[in-house]
Amino acid sequence: MAFASAAFAQTITADTRATPTPKPTPIPTPQKIDLKNLTGEQIAEYAIFFYGLPGGRATLNQIRKTTLERGTANILNAEGKIDTVPYQRFIIRGDSLSKEKIRLDQEFPAARYSLIYAEDKIFGVYNNTVFTPREDAAKVFENQIWRGLEALLRFRENEAKVELAAKEKLMGVEYHVLDVTDKQERKTRFYISAKTFRVMMLTYEDSGIKYKRKYYDYNYAQGTLVPYRTVLWTIEKLGEKVIEKQIEETEVGTITFGQRVDDGLFAAS
Repeated sequence: MAFASAAFAQTITADTRATPTPKPTPIPTPQKIDLKNLTGEQIAEYAIFFYGLPGGRATLNQIRKTTLERGTANILNAEGKIDTVPYQRFIIRGDSLSKEKIRLDQEFPAARYSLIYAEDKIFGVYNNTVFTPREDAAKVFENQIWRGLEALLRFRENEAKVELAAKEKLMGVEYHVLDVTDKQERKTRFYISAKTFRVMMLTYEDSGIKYKRKYYDYNYAQGTLVPYRTVLWTIEKLGEKVIEKQIEETEVGTITFGQRVDDGLFAAS
């Protein structure tokens, strides 16, 4: 915002009267927004702004053209035991999530394989051989993509519908609550801090099972906001009792944006 110069030299005329000092040009004030009565889309836009501070959507698009993420996931297996799984995630950003290219390499105790999302399809690669992943594995991967932070941060690009629900207060923290529904009718509820506009939790239901994901340890990476730890639970109600079971915890070790990512990583052959 430019300020008019206030340095004016005073001059004296022959009749000793001082020339009036010009007044500074008035500074235009931005349109005021009532923070107590935000719409759902305004809340989403505030969140986008803080995740890509200071340019919001433009900063995210510029910085996150590619992503290389490495970390560890602790995943509950079918036997009820925890598998510690090192992983790598490669992303080439698309104009929308449906045009994104994502590769997730996972090293389980018994096998190492990759899941790939490209051209709005999911397939797997094991020992350089393409395979069709099990339905449950493909669904978990799909939900990581379409029911994660990007579903909110790119709601416009995805042509998703945003609806504002009633505010909630949990453990003393006040949240804006937004329901984001994409074109495939996948609905995710986001709990956004009324103070920081960070997503602290989301919930969704899939195949009759309710899930809750929480985000922790936020920090800025190359000027964009990243949660370095996430935890996923299933929620089951038995009579009056609610049972929550942790099924996944992910810790990001390193994450970098803008590095070259080979397009061949996402090929089916």
